Amino acid sequence: MGDAILSTLALTCDFGPFRAVDNVSIRVARGSITGLIGPNGAGKSTFFNAITGNLKPTSGTVELDGADITGQGPDRLFLGGMGRAFQIPRPFGRMSVLENVMLAPVAQIGERLWGPFLSRKAVRAQEEAIRTRAMEMLEFMTLGPLADHPAGKISGGQMKLLELARVLMGDPKVILLDEPAAGVNPTLTGTLIEKIEALNATGKTFVIIEHDMDFIMRHCNPIIALAEGRVVFEGSAEEAQNSEVLRNAYLGAPVDA
Repeated sequence: MGDAILSTLALTCDFGPFRAVDNVSIRVARGSITGLIGPNGAGKSTFFNAITGNLKPTSGTVELDGADITGQGPDRLFLGGMGRAFQIPRPFGRMSVLENVMLAPVAQIGERLWGPFLSRKAVRAQEEAIRTRAMEMLEFMTLGPLADHPAGKISGGQMKLLELARVLMGDPKVILLDEPAAGVNPTLTGTLIEKIEALNATGKTFVIIEHDMDFIMRHCNPIIALAEGRVVFEGSAEEAQNSEVLRNAYLGAPVDA
């Protein structure tokens, strides 16, 4: 797969006697749009949670750009170049769309206990820089006209675009998206795909969980499939369409040990 920007080695997640992710080793090529598929209960979201610091794996390792990041928290990973958007966006509903994006950068001067008192000029300068970049992200995501709207009043599809705008504030190297097309109307899905491909053209790497097979087959390469917590397939869209192992996984056939 060439130069891997994100990889896992024997990653395993147990919940008591239940093994949700079983010895998963993958390599995500730099600059790729990698699709992660599998039937419900295959372990996809748990796998994402273990990679992004929302869950500590039982064993195994995660590497980002050659550095071991296993067990690091989401804030530290965000600073290190990993962004993650969730399946169900949860913006601060009473705050404006713009304010939601401005909150994304971590370690802002104004968040320090004495920052507002000792460095008022620096706080104002940083806030203005963040506001400018946040508006750039909103314009890119076609949300500029909604900047002053309460985030809780925009549509579900617009919330997904907002979530991605927030992620982009960290200028991530790799972006993990959990079912970005779920519950989104076709027009906004088209906008989302357009933005993903535009970002990918600038060098951003994506890993995308998605149940919309048309989305996956048209826009992802390679495709990795999980079933029963294990990798059962890795290859191109054409190979996925012709894979008997993959068909069996979706039909509920047992996965060979």
